[in-house]
Amino acid sequence: MNRRNFIKTTGITSAVALTSTQLFAETITKHEPSKGLIDPATIKKLRDRIKPISNEERAARLEQARKLMSENNMDAIFMEGGTSLEYFTGSHWGRSERLFGMLLPKKGDAVFISPKFEESRAKEQTGNAKLYCWEENESPFELIKQILKDTGLTTATIGLEETTRYFVTEGFQKAMPTAKIISATLITAGCRGIKSEHEIELMQIANEMLMEVYLVAVKQLKEGMTESEFGKIITQLFAEFGIGGGALVLFGEASAHPHGLVKEVRLKQNDIVLIDGGCSVEGYESDITRTTVFGKPTQKMNDVFNIVLKAQQDALKFAKPGVSFESVDALARKVISDAGYGPGFKYFTHRLGHGIGMDGHEWYYVVGGNKRLMEKGNMMSNEPGIYILGEFGIRIEDEMLITENGAKFLLPVQKSLEEMF
Repeated sequence: MNRRNFIKTTGITSAVALTSTQLFAETITKHEPSKGLIDPATIKKLRDRIKPISNEERAARLEQARKLMSENNMDAIFMEGGTSLEYFTGSHWGRSERLFGMLLPKKGDAVFISPKFEESRAKEQTGNAKLYCWEENESPFELIKQILKDTGLTTATIGLEETTRYFVTEGFQKAMPTAKIISATLITAGCRGIKSEHEIELMQIANEMLMEVYLVAVKQLKEGMTESEFGKIITQLFAEFGIGGGALVLFGEASAHPHGLVKEVRLKQNDIVLIDGGCSVEGYESDITRTTVFGKPTQKMNDVFNIVLKAQQDALKFAKPGVSFESVDALARKVISDAGYGPGFKYFTHRLGHGIGMDGHEWYYVVGGNKRLMEKGNMMSNEPGIYILGEFGIRIEDEMLITENGAKFLLPVQKSLEEMF
């Protein structure tokens, strides 16, 4: 399983119930005992800082959503199970062909709909909120239509959370032809794209856990090991913290492909080692790439590293509130192109970054064409890279927070191929 899918599958934690992350960690501990490579005092110190998101915080998020609905002429928004629903309510609900979701009106209380046979589990997830249920031989969309009729919203403008599946969108449109169905991105991204101090702290903890894992992991590198074998070590180290985590690991020539190849590569002396990993703390993610070398780097490796580092640092210094996302990408890309690794996407083959929070990739993207202006509280990756096919690739990635006066990384800067933090 690659690192991104691993985090998506196992990266949710909760103060309310035992989660897939905790279950995964217990499985690792039970069946593949950790060697206890990370200092227990470090583990305790970081875990003691973790505080779950409170009901009061979620209530404030709902109020902010209503405020944004008023500003953007929406009467209600609907979201099915997924990250946004968890963000606003704390509810964890997987998606299936049976629709579960929340309707949040601009005025009035949120209501949930659920399959009838899931009613008891739904009540556990929704607390005291109004819950409507539909039987297996009934249409959930007819139930939603009745709810909208009862609340006077049959001709309303309703925003659907942007990851809503097509059959749900189609069901809304067919059942409620008099309603205007639009995307709710302005609301969901408008809330989730600005991180609170508590969210930033949870991401800070996730970053610091990752740093500890990387520092221990690189000491386990051995000639002849495969990328997946090293990735398994990283996963086990995250499990020592009691969290889900993993990494995309690339050795040697595979590092010239940003997300690697299907075939396994074995580590050789003086190979580049690229580690793109992350973990999740109370649902908030880290995503950090470090490129090092197993042995001694060549002069070309060092030269390329220094170009990538300059691109990252120049982008960090330039980013601040009021600066467009695309201009930050353009600045980093120019550094790389001016150093002989251009034009455009020839060697720096991807965007400079992506937003990050409860999803590993979310709003807003640091890429050409995104004219949106940065705001205080935006969190994103800053990850320039140079990829030379047939030789090696180097990427440095850090999480970058936009502050009132500029931008900062959550972790110490990588200084060389031989010093990750």
